[in-house]
Parts: sequence; structure tokens; C-alpha cells
Amino acid sequence: MKTSKPFITADGSTTLCSGKFGVHYHSTNGAITESRHIFIDAGLQAVVKGNIKILEIGLGTGLNAALSAEYATLNSFSVGYTAIELYPLTHYEYSLLNYSETLPPQTANLWDRICRAQWNDETIISPFFSIKKIEQDFTKWQPREKFDLIYFDAFAPDDQPEMWQTEQFLKLFKALSKGGVLVTYSVKGIVKAALKEAGFWLERLPGPPGKRHMLRAIKG
Repeated sequence: MKTSKPFITADGSTTLCSGKFGVHYHSTNGAITESRHIFIDAGLQAVVKGNIKILEIGLGTGLNAALSAEYATLNSFSVGYTAIELYPLTHYEYSLLNYSETLPPQTANLWDRICRAQWNDETIISPFFSIKKIEQDFTKWQPREKFDLIYFDAFAPDDQPEMWQTEQFLKLFKALSKGGVLVTYSVKGIVKAALKEAGFWLERLPGPPGKRHMLRAIKG
């Protein structure tokens, strides 16, 4: 598989162009800006009520995990984080990202520790954050615990259509606690239809720069 290539986005933070899929991991209008808007502001802040469990579909660059660890640390609550990723980045690909310079120092340190964490074992990153990175095909993975929040950050439906099927969202619906939330950047009609069919109630929210809308799906 080809090595992913770095790209500097509009807010000065880098993303990567996937060597396998040929698309960017984040919005070119701002990688950090997009992650904060979708996953922290519309996701974590909306559900936090003490210690929580987060599931991320598509660990990618580790940025969403780092921002979640930052938020947990700043607000003194505990996050148990599970991330599913079939195509982990190499240490070299991580080195192409400039998050050590563009994130606050404490957050950059959390990001570095997340990137270095062993796969398939739980790792304590800080007193407020632990992560288990699972190297597996999400479509074949079966959850064995309940989560309060899901970050659905797979590549777009046109690039990874198998990830966005009703069957996969139904699996996630069952894995969520009552009142749990799933957030994603995609608002395509097929995505909304699949989420509704799986049982979710949908909210269409303002998107990050360069994108009109995003989705927040709730398990009633």
C-alpha cells in the first residue's frame, strides 16, 4: 500500500491523503477545526455527564482521540476510548503530521502517546483517558460492551460504502446506551436513511467550515 502524503489544511494543521483510498483524512478547510466541531462540540460536549465510554470507527491520525483526551483532562472526567481501524498508519506517516506544533503542548503529548500505544491492548494515556486500539475490519467486528458516544469517522460512503450500511448502524445502535449519541460528518441521503432504519433519531446540525451540515444521531 502506498504511503499517505501530508497536506496542510486551512487552519495550518496537516491531514494526510490516504495512499490506499486517495482521499484526505480530514477536511482541507481545517483538520483540527473540523475534528473539534464535529466530534467534541457536537459530540462529547453533548453527552458528557461524568465518566463515559467512546467508540471511534476509523482512528485515522488519532486526532479525534487526542482532542477527546484533552477535553476529559480539562474537565476532570474519565473517558474509556475504543477505536477500530483496519489500516493503521505507520510511525513514518504519523511523523508527517504537524500536530506537535499546532496542538497545545499538553494535547500534543497526549496525541503522541495515543499514536505510540500498542494495538489490541488497553493503554492508560493519562489519569483521565485510556484507549484500546483494535486493528480489525469494522464490518466483521462485534461489540461486547456498551458505549455512550460513537464517532463515526470512516472514509466517505463513495470510498467505503460497506461501512455505511444499515447492518453496521444497527450494530452500533445496539451497542449504544439509552440516550447515547453517534456523530458523523456525512449527511448523504443514503446515510440518513440507513441511520433511521437502524432506529436512530436524527439531528442535522451546522457543519464545520466548508461544509453546510453534519449529523447527530440519538438512541431514544
